[in-house]
Amino acid sequence: VQLQASGRRLSAGWGSLSLSCTASGTGRFFTINHMEWYRQAPGNLREFVASINSGGATNYGDSAKGRFAISKDNDKGAVVLHMNSLKSEDTAVYLCEGNIWTPTAGSRDYWGGGTLVTVSS
Repeated sequence: VQLQASGRRLSAGWGSLSLSCTASGTGRFFTINHMEWYRQAPGNLREFVASINSGGATNYGDSAKGRFAISKDNDKGAVVLHMNSLKSEDTAVYLCEGNIWTPTAGSRDYWGGGTLVTVSS
């Protein structure tokens, strides 16, 4: 199983971006138990951004509340992070992590490669 992050990565301040994290190599039958987005800016610790579980319940980090929204597309095996009212301090490498069940591997954690989001002031 692999997770691939994709989406436009440049935005002006107060703009919007959406990042997708798509699972591949899962086979036809799989379940995304939960998936999270984290981010890490240069010189900073990794920060929790948002999560969504199989039931659709969401949770957000303080920096994301009121501005970001996370959703999932079960058919595509993807989770999307919608980011609005972007600020320069949202500039960071964004990473997705998912706990995915497959018949062959059971439930395991997988990390996608980071994608740099740059917000110009």
